[in-house]
Amino acid sequence: MKRLLVNISIVFSVFLILACLSRCKKTENPIKYPLGIFPDTVLSLSDINSAFDDYNAALYELYGDVQIVFSSNRGSSGGQFDLEQGIISFVFDQTNGNFGLGCEITIDLFMVNLISKANTAGNDFGPYRLFSSLDGFEYMLISSVNGEGDLDFCYFKHLPAFGTYMPAIDGPLPARLINTSSDDVYISFDIDKDTIFFSTNRDGNFEIYQHSRPSETNIDTWLNQEYAPSVKVDSINSTDDDKCPFVYKKMLVFASDRPGGIGGYDLYYSLFRNGKWSSPVNFGPDINSVSDEYRPIIGHHSDFANHFMIFSSNRPGGKGGFDLYFTGVDIPD
Repeated sequence: MKRLLVNISIVFSVFLILACLSRCKKTENPIKYPLGIFPDTVLSLSDINSAFDDYNAALYELYGDVQIVFSSNRGSSGGQFDLEQGIISFVFDQTNGNFGLGCEITIDLFMVNLISKANTAGNDFGPYRLFSSLDGFEYMLISSVNGEGDLDFCYFKHLPAFGTYMPAIDGPLPARLINTSSDDVYISFDIDKDTIFFSTNRDGNFEIYQHSRPSETNIDTWLNQEYAPSVKVDSINSTDDDKCPFVYKKMLVFASDRPGGIGGYDLYYSLFRNGKWSSPVNFGPDINSVSDEYRPIIGHHSDFANHFMIFSSNRPGGKGGFDLYFTGVDIPD
């Protein structure tokens, strides 16, 4: 009996030791991915796309939602292009790296007011939205057909909308500084908002130009100045059409049908180094196709390690015409 009690005591002691060790053992961290990763596969924004042409997207982040404004001819069954609105949402599982993308057409009441002022009886292309810390106003710029049948830039100005507050909207106001008698379309600001980039066919084919803002000059004051010549962007333009520039930090992305591409319009990028833009680089077959790719824009989220790009393409497999697509991209150092 005594030996049995000793054995029981030993077993019980071992059990206590193991239990203690088990409690002291550090729990494995379930988070395998501290930062999210946008997938490098091309994903269709199918719940926003239609059987008609949907392109020229613009991003703007409000209240944690990524809003999207884009041009579409769905409202006229393939006729004129007007602005539409939607929202993109994504989720990333930090434990397994799974990424989920969602999108839908939305009806934000302030955006309804803004879009209703922006849409004209003609085509409206290339919406671009920004906030200016110089004056505290938000701006939206678009390119619309004028009375002579050419595309000109105009802009809208308003205080930020929040909650039930619906600020007054000034516009459309002509961007007299850069408008010409040719087609002026697809505008973008650099990250400091001191230079604008746009495309125009004033010399025949479409080329990318830039215009710098005088220091401390408000955006509306600047755009409303008398016309002044802009300059072509070095190292970017070709003898073919180069258009749809979008600048994010030190990267410029655009569309071009220059020789050497994969087919139709391809997407290219250039990096600003040593005071000039580098020779353009094709994004390659993971993004480009034998069809047309158009109007690329770059977006970011602070919880993700890379960036995302939205563009339009008339590649097979979409809903019809041009559709909007989403993919992750890395910005080279």
